[in-house]
Amino acid sequence: MLSKAAREETPEERLLPLKGKRSADAVLVHEVFTSIQGESTFAGRPCTFVRTTGCHLRCVYCDTAHAFHQGSERTVASLVDEVAALGVPLVEVTGGEPLLQASSKALLTALCDAGRTVLLETSGAVTTEGVDARVHVILDVKTPGSGEAGRNVDANLPRLVAGRDEVKLVLCDEGDYRFARQLLTSGRIPSGVTVLLSAAAPLLAPAELAEWMVRDRLVARFQLQVHKVLWGDRHGV
Repeated sequence: MLSKAAREETPEERLLPLKGKRSADAVLVHEVFTSIQGESTFAGRPCTFVRTTGCHLRCVYCDTAHAFHQGSERTVASLVDEVAALGVPLVEVTGGEPLLQASSKALLTALCDAGRTVLLETSGAVTTEGVDARVHVILDVKTPGSGEAGRNVDANLPRLVAGRDEVKLVLCDEGDYRFARQLLTSGRIPSGVTVLLSAAAPLLAPAELAEWMVRDRLVARFQLQVHKVLWGDRHGV
């Protein structure tokens, strides 16, 4: 769970790391590592993660607060070279919120040009307009329980492409489940786009979410965070 101090940071404090960037062409990066992809329909595959620094949201269940402020500037070229050296075809750019940095779009394109299968995990609270069409967008739509539902950019939904992009919702309680169910039946998500539902630990028991989905015959995909099942809640995995 996110600390009270983190939740109470002002909008200016949340974006302060990005204001200190010296080069507009560089990406402020918190960490680069290789692990097992823990979420999405790519779960279970070895994956290299490029985690950017900075996020303007403070979801109550956030498990990556360590990326809010610490990072170093990296050129796009150096990141592409490091990913290539790690030797994994699948790469995810995540955060934080990658799309707060305009240079992240150049990184996504460069990774695609290098022959990687590229995933983008984004909060849904920044426009995805201009993201390379080869990128698999994993759009994390914020629920009321997250405390940030009012920040969702609705125009991101119709840009999703079936067979490429996915929607993710992290649920805190039954109210969030009803929110997700209504979204699924609203017609706002393009037909054929995979919808992933996760239970926010420790607020909602995964079994309870699974039971609701079975009860309602919900056309969505239940998911656990595989990396946490394997290694617990720690960095770099």
